Amino acid sequence: MSSRIYQISKPFRKTFEVANQEALRWFPGHMFKSMERMHAILKDVDCVIEVHDAKIPFSGRNPRFRDIISLRPHLLLLNKIDLADINAERRLSVETKLKSQGVDTIFYTDLRNYEKSLILKKEILPSAINLIESRPRYERTGLKEYNVMVIGVPNVGKSTFINAVRWSHIKKKGKATKVGAVAGVTRSVLTKIKVHMDPVTFIIDTPGILTPKIPTVDVGMKLAVCGCIPDHFIGQDNVADYLLYWFNKHQRFEYVEKYELIEPTDSVTEFLTQVAIKYKKVKKILDPDTNQYRYLPDFIAAAVIVLKDFREGALGVYFLDDNQLK
Repeated sequence: MSSRIYQISKPFRKTFEVANQEALRWFPGHMFKSMERMHAILKDVDCVIEVHDAKIPFSGRNPRFRDIISLRPHLLLLNKIDLADINAERRLSVETKLKSQGVDTIFYTDLRNYEKSLILKKEILPSAINLIESRPRYERTGLKEYNVMVIGVPNVGKSTFINAVRWSHIKKKGKATKVGAVAGVTRSVLTKIKVHMDPVTFIIDTPGILTPKIPTVDVGMKLAVCGCIPDHFIGQDNVADYLLYWFNKHQRFEYVEKYELIEPTDSVTEFLTQVAIKYKKVKKILDPDTNQYRYLPDFIAAAVIVLKDFREGALGVYFLDDNQLK
């Protein structure tokens, strides 16, 4: 968090308006079909592991998943904890609210560094197995193999988790399922992936699925900032504008020093112009009136840099859901 104190010459925006609200209703056909498929195979599932971004533990969690987790033992992984500003007090508030929503078991993970993480081997899968063995299995009573279904919204680390837990327990090299930094990489309910030998345990991968109706612009833009909606659907510059709005609203001015601005700004044009200048992101445009070339800031390229910096922690750590703790 920035320690500098800035004199703010102009008031910041009180609300954020997105240019294209329809983009926040991104719900491709494969998501609808996959949701139906997930319900259909639930009879063959012993436990559900849900993965979500720790920066937004409430925003974007698909309410339709509650129908699934209420029927089977359930674990929630709040991933990317290394990028989330969650102190002890905030953690208690988060867990209290999540448990009021029916979440019993919560883990905090940084799956990008899974080779160094003991929690994968010592806690997460063993906890899932213990939950399975401590509750009735109904139609699956007597079967020796366990099936665990992994669910969540797009781009929160589900595929990374599967590859990580597979590596941790059976040291299987390679990727069992695709991993990508773009929402929507996994597009179908896949075949089972073996991740444990004793007891034999399989994981069923599923595509990231958003709620068909995102309740507010604020929730939708938080999902966009965290990469759960593809940037180009909303526009990288619009996503960066929301991030700027959020920074200013919460007086998080690390961006001023990072991008060498003179002072905080509420203008995305001014902001992205400075980023473009700093990183030499310009477009060469031929002026038809003068037949001379002009060099203009490339706002999209600048916005891509800002979003990448935020998502990788180069702008600090953040918790975007404080308003949902009240």
